Amino acid sequence: MAYLNRFLEQEVNASLAESPIVAILGPRQCGKSTLIRHLIENREDAVFLDLERPRDLAKLEDPEFYLSRFPNRLVCIDEIQLRPDLFPILRAICDESHRSGQFLISGSASQDLIQRSSETLAGRIFYSRLTPFLHDELGDVSLERYLLRGGFPLSCCAKDDAAAFRWLDQFIRTFLERDLKFWRNVAPTTMHRMWKMLAHSNGQTMNFSRLGASLGIVDTTVRGYVDLLKDTFMVESVPPYFSNLKKRLVKAPKVYLADSGITNALLGLTTFDDLYSHPSYGACWEQVVLANIRGLCPSADVSFYRDSNGNEIDFVVQVGRRILAVECKCSSAPTVSRGTYTALEDVQPSATFVVAPVQKSYQLNERITVVGLDGLATALRG
Repeated sequence: MAYLNRFLEQEVNASLAESPIVAILGPRQCGKSTLIRHLIENREDAVFLDLERPRDLAKLEDPEFYLSRFPNRLVCIDEIQLRPDLFPILRAICDESHRSGQFLISGSASQDLIQRSSETLAGRIFYSRLTPFLHDELGDVSLERYLLRGGFPLSCCAKDDAAAFRWLDQFIRTFLERDLKFWRNVAPTTMHRMWKMLAHSNGQTMNFSRLGASLGIVDTTVRGYVDLLKDTFMVESVPPYFSNLKKRLVKAPKVYLADSGITNALLGLTTFDDLYSHPSYGACWEQVVLANIRGLCPSADVSFYRDSNGNEIDFVVQVGRRILAVECKCSSAPTVSRGTYTALEDVQPSATFVVAPVQKSYQLNERITVVGLDGLATALRG
């Protein structure tokens, strides 16, 4: 598979010029290793270690000795969550040399990585988040294929749908059987059942008690499982938007699976016709829009608005001082409900966009612009 340029490249290169350590975080198999190898392919001063390879892991039997051998080089450490004990050593080396661009690290399990690095590397590290492919990164890949297979490279770029779903099923199985071993007291069978239930309720407000009752576990255990899926980038939690309005607003977060391909694999939807005719199609579109917002504007605050009367806005996106309202419509001729107009009066966004499967952007009216996924970047950046 030919390399496809990632939007994150420019940010990572800029960060390496300013920070001693740059961390690329993201789910397994989203392209972190490929991105790092691409960034260093023309750099003779780079050293690459993949901690999932026993040979590279063995080099770090005495990590301080090994890493101190490269005082003027860029050391890249892939899947660093496998050796969290390295963080204090990285700090000591950085404090001794006082230069930028010393380490480029990646990790696919954010819980330990963030907690440990924030404690030991404060002020020395810059975080970048790599998502599965955004729509704009894929060139001529059809929207139907992107919605069905999701953005993971080996799924989206597979030779056909059958091969894509064989890979997705294997990804899910590997996560349940191998990745979960890093956390105690997690039952793979229960996690699989919960993951499927989240796929069926994709984009709905989370009711931990109801989900726990369905699974036969207490709600605190459900919260822990959902947090684990968040920490491994498998789900996205969108909090409710709060302002100074004197209204009763929904307080529970909405939860989305992080990739449409994984959702469809869990639901058994292996063709676009299956997806298009399934009740989850609208939620799938919301999920894809959210994934692209996260990838295009990683520093943005994303929430949703819903009051007790059901008036709602799918996503309220705060980019700097701008507040943008984003509605998701899976129709090529979208319309906006009266409830959305009421919600817009409450939120008073700087601009409002309806993201729909359209080829060209156009004005729905003087207040609202309809854009496709290809126009979303321009919309978000103003």
